[in-house]
Amino acid sequence: MKKMSIMFASLLMTTTAIVAQNNNGVVTPQIQVNGVGKVNVTPDKVVIRVGVENRAEEAADAKKANDKAIAAIIKYVKSMKIEDKDLQTQRVSLYKSRDYEEKKDYFSASQTLSITLTDVSKYEKLMIGLTESGVNRIDGVDYQSSKTAMYEAEARTLAVKEAKQKATDYASALGQKVGKAILVSDSSASTPIIVRPMYMMKAAAGDMNDQTLALGELEVVSNVSISFTLE
Repeated sequence: MKKMSIMFASLLMTTTAIVAQNNNGVVTPQIQVNGVGKVNVTPDKVVIRVGVENRAEEAADAKKANDKAIAAIIKYVKSMKIEDKDLQTQRVSLYKSRDYEEKKDYFSASQTLSITLTDVSKYEKLMIGLTESGVNRIDGVDYQSSKTAMYEAEARTLAVKEAKQKATDYASALGQKVGKAILVSDSSASTPIIVRPMYMMKAAAGDMNDQTLALGELEVVSNVSISFTLE
């Protein structure tokens, strides 16, 4: 008796039993369950955000130094056979600041670039070349998969299977059977891809054969809520 009480308490906490009426006024027993599907994926491309910043007493000098570095960086990136669509300027700024210790004003020019690397084996060479070309700031790395849509579909299928299995388990405990699905609600749009990487950068170039980037995994998650009829 205690075991059955626990089972039905779990049923009440984890699922919602719904009783509705159809157009003819006939009561239709229903059960609503949630399902979660997860797919772990190794990223196959990396988005690197780098920047250049230069200071000078005159605005024109700061901008000139920055433009020269950016031109060299873009030239190098193209030499790595990275397509134009995978290189994008994200932020450009030029502003005046004051050094209160030296009691003098200066101008700071900066520009940020986003580089999408679809061949991660080029990562070490790219990063070394970028720093040699003039990059003096690394703002971050994002990990992505070129097959995200396929993995999202797989996660949705797993979520539905889990929901169906939950409904079957609860229906069996009630001595009933699961009927047709009458309402499906997808809440995956608010669930971002979870990134579980480790990112390591070396202070010096060192041996290019040494690994300085650990890709980790992406976790593609799908959440679904389904209402089934009970028979």
